[in-house]
Amino acid sequence: MSEEALIVDTVFGPVAGAQSSGVDVWKGVPFAAPPVGELRWRRARDPEPWTEVRDATAFGGVCPQPVMPIIDLGAGTTADEDCLYLNIWSPAGAAESGARHPVLVWVHGGAYICGSGSQPMYDGTALVRASIDEDTPALVVTLNYRMGAFGFTEFGDLPGADGAFDTNCGLSDVVQALRWVRDDIERFGGDPDRVTVFGESAGGGVVTSLLAMPEAKGLFARAIAQSSPVTSVYDRERGARHTDLFLDEVHAPAGATPEQLRRLPVAALVSASTRVFNRVPVEFPGTIAYAPMIDGDLLPRDPIAAIRDGQAHDVPLMIGTNRDETSLFKWMKAPLMPVTEQQVAAMFELIAQEQPELAIPGDDEVAIAYGADSRIPGRGGQKFMGISRDLAFRMPAVWTAEAHSRRAPVYLYRYDWATPLFRMLGIGATHATELPYVFGNPASTRLDISYRLGGRKTGLRVRRRMQERWLGFAANGDPASVDSDAEWKPYTSADQHSLLIGATDTAVSELDRNLLRAWGSDVLSFR
Repeated sequence: MSEEALIVDTVFGPVAGAQSSGVDVWKGVPFAAPPVGELRWRRARDPEPWTEVRDATAFGGVCPQPVMPIIDLGAGTTADEDCLYLNIWSPAGAAESGARHPVLVWVHGGAYICGSGSQPMYDGTALVRASIDEDTPALVVTLNYRMGAFGFTEFGDLPGADGAFDTNCGLSDVVQALRWVRDDIERFGGDPDRVTVFGESAGGGVVTSLLAMPEAKGLFARAIAQSSPVTSVYDRERGARHTDLFLDEVHAPAGATPEQLRRLPVAALVSASTRVFNRVPVEFPGTIAYAPMIDGDLLPRDPIAAIRDGQAHDVPLMIGTNRDETSLFKWMKAPLMPVTEQQVAAMFELIAQEQPELAIPGDDEVAIAYGADSRIPGRGGQKFMGISRDLAFRMPAVWTAEAHSRRAPVYLYRYDWATPLFRMLGIGATHATELPYVFGNPASTRLDISYRLGGRKTGLRVRRRMQERWLGFAANGDPASVDSDAEWKPYTSADQHSLLIGATDTAVSELDRNLLRAWGSDVLSFR
């Protein structure tokens, strides 16, 4: 295809992409106005239109964030407050032919403080090529959104604020990107009526929040939430408390005006945001510094409550977690997740303080789920990583499946696959280890250590099955795999169907029966 054929005239102006590995790619496409100056801490709005062809062969800036050695934000990318860009991977020629293929819109994770849509892990080439091979061509879109203090601060109660700040700016960015997809994706060969929003970790939390956001109605037809911290959605009081910590760390003067805050340098905001990120899990175990907030407006209600009461979008949902979610966190210097007896005990104490009406399970109930040697923290016992895993990830997924399945199809899974090396290291199927298999970018070179002790052939089979299921769900709502005899049935409260994704796939029922008996149907979370 000629370079000229990769020029697409979007609603806001023309962009020129390039072809790579048989896939048409557009990078760094602006979907919102730069959130700088007076737009810092304002919700996303349309960009200014342009008339000259804009080069779309390089990623745009990424949200300013702390440097994480394990996170590659993408070759040539720079941190910039002007960060609201998205990227499109489309089957070669689809834009020119007028095709209408299903679209997968990816929301990256990173604890609402780090990550980007340009990370090499999320390169859409392999997933688009897999869709072509499976005769279900699809587009992949990745996006940036504001994080940390830029995207999830609550300044509304500051003296003199008087409507000078917006809440949930990061969420508004994702909604704005989905609006762009609705209005523009057909020009790239996509079907705006078959948009699947999918994300992992914080990105999964954005996905489950979108289910309860009125402004997101009609912007997506299906949703996939991978390791979503569904219950990490806070009220404005908690948001304001974390903002007070931020103002303390940034050394803001008493009675700081909106103009003064907007003049603070980016580096100072990132540094203070990072210190708050490290402080909060220590001072308030089981919570994180930045998360969506129930604001009565963009996110009017707690997502699970909205789902339970029939006030959420009744779209088909795929949701699941990884078997060993929290094994990753035991290696972190800062206790982002409580994994020791002391940390888990402090988490339960905080839950009891904030929600005294909830009945904390007793020793007998916990023993059902974790074995006779597992008791409530503070009364002896082990397996605290399992308790933390289930309260942070597994039970929120199950609670969501229980509620949403009453009104729409839900497919619940647990990802169990781990390479021999990861099993030997005690990491197992930890948090985020499914991502290379979904995107098709695992162990891309011999330098990758994942397969140091073998497992590559099995891993390739896991990758193909997962891609088949994710792509099939996006195309027609059916996550079937021709390479597996396991039939993945929709979840119901009666049968509790789910899929175990391992070296082979296994369809099971009542996988979480004991967890439901232990933790019950009342949501344990922080507000």
